[in-house]
Amino acid sequence: MVLLLTPNSLIHTGFLIPLDSVLIGIPIVPSCGSLHQIATICLVLNPVRNYTSPSESRGYLLAHTNGGLNQMRAGICDMVAIAHIINATLVVPKLDKKSYWQDSSNFSDVFDEDHFINALANDVKVIKKLPNEIGSSMKAVKYFKSWSGMDYYQEEIASMWADYKVIRAAKTDSRLANNNLPPDIQKLRCRACYEALRFAPQIEAMGKLLVDRMRSNGPYISLHLRYEKDMLAFSGCTHDLSPAEANELKTIRDANDNWKVKDIDPMEQRSKGFCPLTPKEAAIFLCALGYPSNTPIYVAAGEIYGGDSHMGVLQSRYPMLMRKENLASSEELEPFTNHLSQLAALDYIVSVESDVFIPTYSGNMARAVEGHRRFLGHRRTISPDRKALVRLFDKIEQGKLKEGKYLSDHVIESHRNRQGSPRKRKGPISGTKGTDRFRSEEAFYVNPLPDCLCQGGSRNLNSSIIIS
Repeated sequence: MVLLLTPNSLIHTGFLIPLDSVLIGIPIVPSCGSLHQIATICLVLNPVRNYTSPSESRGYLLAHTNGGLNQMRAGICDMVAIAHIINATLVVPKLDKKSYWQDSSNFSDVFDEDHFINALANDVKVIKKLPNEIGSSMKAVKYFKSWSGMDYYQEEIASMWADYKVIRAAKTDSRLANNNLPPDIQKLRCRACYEALRFAPQIEAMGKLLVDRMRSNGPYISLHLRYEKDMLAFSGCTHDLSPAEANELKTIRDANDNWKVKDIDPMEQRSKGFCPLTPKEAAIFLCALGYPSNTPIYVAAGEIYGGDSHMGVLQSRYPMLMRKENLASSEELEPFTNHLSQLAALDYIVSVESDVFIPTYSGNMARAVEGHRRFLGHRRTISPDRKALVRLFDKIEQGKLKEGKYLSDHVIESHRNRQGSPRKRKGPISGTKGTDRFRSEEAFYVNPLPDCLCQGGSRNLNSSIIIS
């Protein structure tokens, strides 16, 4: 299927929207990552000519995912690629039920299981459960090395088939290298992530309903406001919190055995840009970018820490602040209540479909949504430069700087190249070694260019966008 998008239109799920309407109310921010500046963006997911479909399986790969929804999503897609590399039959992965979120959802509660199996039929054989005749003595539990390449899986892991019929991946996060993999493996990761791994029908339907209701107010921003208890406890960020709130977060961090760093200097964290923007800081940032007070904003987040006590400034400046709970009745949301992965999936859908996505922290959801939006044609994603912004926010608090034209000009200029425009994935930071080198790379799913996208060099405004 080929869709031709002219520079005068944008495509959203199931309907076409005039580009002019997308920019109503948000005229100040330059169209750095919009269709105006992209000559040719196309999906290049089809395998190359010598691609080999799976032959007879050598065994079964079990995968127990870890983390929240978007960490699990990336891990599942990597397990698809690994199963192909080691010629394994992939058993539908188990979702994490023991982490901080304590979500009892199964794979089929969050994702369309049958579609996942069928969509990957030419790449990897996927089954719903392990055959009953497989005995426990034939199984091995293995912690795959982080950011590993082809040699590791084709030699060390594949050699385990000589002794075992089942290999269970104890963890799934960051088990596959971001770079230096064959093109077909990279394309397979994209097919898994953006074609095979779609949400369960009931989640897709509810997500579309939320999008429709947001869009009834016009073009909207999705603000991923990661000002939630788990993030603040994990990061040690306490700016604008009371001593009692800061102590509560430290108690949570100390009690979590999976969080290794306990003693954190909150001021140092914030000065280095390692803290999410507070709701008040997000409001100042939006104003500085030029978004008027009548801009519809969807808050993609769980429960905001401190509730109304910390949301006052943002709510007063942007009264058209919407959440799932505002857009849908309790009866409509009831099937998803108490299932944080399913609620996060709704936020994911609304964020991917938004006209502008602004994450206040570069966590797993922010990275996943940014990558998906790039894949769909580099939809505008504005990534706040938190380290630089903190210095401005502090000057405002100290009375050394006022909000107005100077601040606005400075913020807009400093974010001119932080709006999701097409670029190749960033490599490791110079001088880093070992795991730190891999950790410093831009993750594959944040930016699948050039592996799963092609980019033309011309910037003729009259050219078209071709999505295959």
